[in-house]
Amino acid sequence: MAAAFAGAKLESIFLSNATAAAAASSPLSSHFQIKPPHRRTTQRAANVVRCDSSSSNASSLSALQQLKTSAADRYTKEKSSIIVIGLSIHTTPVEIREKLAIPEAEWPRAIKELCALNHIEEAAVLCTCNRMEIYVVALSQHRGVKEVTQWMSKTGGIPVSQISDHRFLLYNTDATRHIFQVSAGLESLVLGEGQILAQVKQVAKVSQGVAGFGRNISGLFKHAIMVGKRVRTETRIAEGAVSVSSAAVELALMKLPQSAHSTARCLLIGAGKMGKLVIKHLMSKGCTRIVVVNRSVEKVDALREEFKDIEIIYKPVGDMMTCAGEADVIFTSTSSETPLFLKENVVDLPPVGPDVGGKRLFIDISVPRNVGSCVNEVDNTRAYNVDDLKEVVAANREDRLRKAMEAEAIIAEELKVFEAWRDSLETVPTIRKLRAYAERIRSSDLEKCLQKMGDNANNNAKKAVEALSKGIVNKLLHGPLQHLRYDGTDDRTLDETLENMHALNRMFNLETEVSLLEEKIRAKVEQQK
Repeated sequence: MAAAFAGAKLESIFLSNATAAAAASSPLSSHFQIKPPHRRTTQRAANVVRCDSSSSNASSLSALQQLKTSAADRYTKEKSSIIVIGLSIHTTPVEIREKLAIPEAEWPRAIKELCALNHIEEAAVLCTCNRMEIYVVALSQHRGVKEVTQWMSKTGGIPVSQISDHRFLLYNTDATRHIFQVSAGLESLVLGEGQILAQVKQVAKVSQGVAGFGRNISGLFKHAIMVGKRVRTETRIAEGAVSVSSAAVELALMKLPQSAHSTARCLLIGAGKMGKLVIKHLMSKGCTRIVVVNRSVEKVDALREEFKDIEIIYKPVGDMMTCAGEADVIFTSTSSETPLFLKENVVDLPPVGPDVGGKRLFIDISVPRNVGSCVNEVDNTRAYNVDDLKEVVAANREDRLRKAMEAEAIIAEELKVFEAWRDSLETVPTIRKLRAYAERIRSSDLEKCLQKMGDNANNNAKKAVEALSKGIVNKLLHGPLQHLRYDGTDDRTLDETLENMHALNRMFNLETEVSLLEEKIRAKVEQQK
């Protein structure tokens, strides 16, 4: 076991102070005889040195033994941090975002790989056309960010320095506030748009059951979904707002002559959710006919059933280039990881008429992009991507800004509730250890009692004695456990709850902090075997 913890693993996870050797001779229980300082006010030892895998102490002691003798180890004094490492449309060009984009089918794999990193306990991936954000629970903020950034660099093929230039980092309360704002539509390109809430829900749905989508991160996303629903219900911020799909339609109309708004020949490639919204908004603008290229006809048939006031013509993928040559405006919305249109694909397409402005328009709302920027090099052709939609998001802005202020007030309330819930998790290990401690005593004394009763005692009597022992234990534990639970709804403060936790740790020598860290480290080692 000692060998498994030695070397780089040991160096990356543990810190010992200069007096660790002296502390090693003291019994572990002595650490719990002194009342621990309050959380978040713990002073780190001034002289901290790394555990050196080559030292005689490291070779003779297992990592867990060194942990137990380290009075300065920061992981036993601070709870793990929630961190978001993000790249958004506001900070990062699409050329970088598309390289780092992770398809939905790959989210479980990404979570497992992230949680295999030394300092990452939990993870989730939120990837949309406007953002690529990784949420983690990390044992160390600095090292966690470094490991995740290196992982992003490796998977996306982008230098760490380039990612660092564009990323944003948020920690704990700020990270929680951010995902709440994202879910409420306050961080969207189009303020208040509704599609992002569905995307946050999808993260929770796809990640559910994946090892690494743990209690903190799953709780964070579930609460974010609830916040998104509450904001939309109480502020109606989504009313009058436009989605990315409707912004794409508005952009096309801005670039077309007014006379061509209802007559331009439209082509849609991809019949997914975004494509469906494109059809909906085109129809609201007076479009009566659209050609849809898709891999299967079933989705197109479903669209025909839903939108009976517009003629929808299905074409297979093999006819895509022919259809493009017959269209004035081409909307692309597929999950393809490679471009569908490059310069060489469109250079020989027949020109469009002067009645539609003389330019063929490609409106690409996919990430990764379906249309390469090189298409703009072709005469009489213009390509737009999601980053170009900024010029059409001014509609109803004042009203949505007012509603956004109301939404921020709701988020502030929910932030307190979530922080109280997460703070309450600090007492969970103590609750678990106290129950286990009581259960060991109950089971041991019950066994002695049953032996004294002998074989003459019938099963009903034995069951009655066992039920009696459980009832006594539960009643004795009820009071202490009630004082360990904290959800922010009663008069007891978090500090009082933590005081109770520390008192029980000392009284029963539960060694909660060290035992909890042992579990974390053992889990890390098992992941990397």
